[in-house]
Amino acid sequence: MSTQGGGDPTQRGQPSAQDTGTTVDLDDLARRLAEAARGLQQQTDPQQVLDRVVNLAVAMVPGADEATITMVRARRHVYSAAATGDLARWFDVLQNETGDGPCLDAMWKQQTTRVDHLAIDPRWPVLGPRAAERGVGSMLCLQLFVHEDTLGALDLLAHAKSAFTDESEHIGLLLASHAAIAVADAQKLGHAALALVNRDIIGQAKGILMERFQLTADQAFDVLAKVSQDTNRKLHVVAEDLTRTGTLDR
Repeated sequence: MSTQGGGDPTQRGQPSAQDTGTTVDLDDLARRLAEAARGLQQQTDPQQVLDRVVNLAVAMVPGADEATITMVRARRHVYSAAATGDLARWFDVLQNETGDGPCLDAMWKQQTTRVDHLAIDPRWPVLGPRAAERGVGSMLCLQLFVHEDTLGALDLLAHAKSAFTDESEHIGLLLASHAAIAVADAQKLGHAALALVNRDIIGQAKGILMERFQLTADQAFDVLAKVSQDTNRKLHVVAEDLTRTGTLDR
């Protein structure tokens, strides 16, 4: 018969006596990923999050020499949102020129793309040899996020061929999932801060119009909205011009 609360409380949550130590590496990985996630969540600027992600990727994913976060806007314009070095940035320029590449496949097909020998891979007959000439031997590309018409991928480059293993892929996928959440949170904070700034500027502009022309708050807002419509400029831009110059450009 068992007794509630029995046993040594210091052994709770510990491996069984039969465990051979196979979880040690997994525990270490979990600890490092938890630390990485906490570090990412402490960043409030989206660019700082992206920069930290690529540096973490090189440090944590076996085989990675460089990393880039590739973004594609409207399925056409390819660029590096963050990169650890010139080779990673250049690779995104090459993908933009050729219109294809393993990173684009990872984003559009929503799958992880692992390339053991980029120079001879038949999927990219133009890009592969050119990238190999610059020193890209193998790659690992993971979809990071899809937001409206913008797609993002975490791309790892290695000088050696077949540098990435199943372990690399496993760690990369875990890191990418943490990174996607951190980027989304930072973007929300950035948008919220910008909204507060814009609201403050519009309030200042309304105050100027109310005092100058003896208008009510609603009437002052209507004036700003009419100028915004007539000049095809955003409301906060019209308000900022008024607070800066003291005049309304009609």
